[in-house]
Amino acid sequence: MSALSPKISLEQALVGESEALKVLGDARVWLGQRVMDPKAQLVAEFVKSIRVPGYFPPLKELRQQLVKAVEVLDEPAPALARKENLTVPGPAGEICARIYASVSSGLTALPVLAYFHGGGWVQGDLETHDGLCARLALWSGAMVIAFEYRLAPEHKFPAAVDDCCAAYLWLRDHGAEIGADSGRVAVAGDSAGGNLAAVVCQQMTRGDVGPPMFQVLLYPATDMIFDTLSHSERAQDEFIPRDRLDWYLQQYLNGDADKDDPRASPLRTRDLSGQPPALIIFGGFDPLRDDGRLYAERLNAAGVDVTIHEYPGQIHAFLSLTKAIPQGIQATREVADYMRRQFF
Repeated sequence: MSALSPKISLEQALVGESEALKVLGDARVWLGQRVMDPKAQLVAEFVKSIRVPGYFPPLKELRQQLVKAVEVLDEPAPALARKENLTVPGPAGEICARIYASVSSGLTALPVLAYFHGGGWVQGDLETHDGLCARLALWSGAMVIAFEYRLAPEHKFPAAVDDCCAAYLWLRDHGAEIGADSGRVAVAGDSAGGNLAAVVCQQMTRGDVGPPMFQVLLYPATDMIFDTLSHSERAQDEFIPRDRLDWYLQQYLNGDADKDDPRASPLRTRDLSGQPPALIIFGGFDPLRDDGRLYAERLNAAGVDVTIHEYPGQIHAFLSLTKAIPQGIQATREVADYMRRQFF
């Protein structure tokens, strides 16, 4: 990335697009025919200016960093008629969850989207994705339930997978208790959460309950080998550089052998027939760009109905940075529209 002087401040990262273009001047970032969105570039420059390469803070601090980043860079959650916390039983204790709906509990059961947050299987919680889940519920008319899951390194693979599968099964068995239509259940997630959503679909296709109606995968991690072109091109990515991705895997996996397990690398599943329809979104300046693209190609080859959308100028996590990157709102509306078409 071309260096800017002076370093980008938080205030500059939040300016409008015309002002962003003035700040950047000729210091634009290109990747082949792609040019980074000016608002995304300011955010990337800001993150680069405050990150210490190769340094990983203590877990409590690291997790709080993500909470704070979303707090200052994402639009607040819109008001909803219904927003409440609950817990559901999991394989190793209760799983925390949050219900989002644009209507109060009523006689008509709502279709429901189970959402699994990103954060490298190490970070993330109900708060980091509060705005995104609320917007999806408001704009789709469906119920959204965000689920937490056990985080690494305290809980190694496949603990997160087991929790997310349990959450999905609970919705299928007990959704009616919270006003959800247990016959219309879908899954979604971003980054590590997109990985988990894809894995849930694969696991449920082989089970007795049946797979979700559809899956929404936002810049998902689908292969833990990290050997694609986009990983090479974006090895020095501002949000998830290669050393950070490797560190996440060291926390999450028990060893290199786990990388070949389809529950960690859903792209490595041999047969993807029978998977539910998918919407897969990613940015052109994301190391995980090819993870999403290759998974979409595999699903399509298996006869699955896949909608794929690359936002060429975008960076990782842009749907959760909407105060700074307005195109995240556009992508969120795309997801909500897809949900509405599939559910209703």
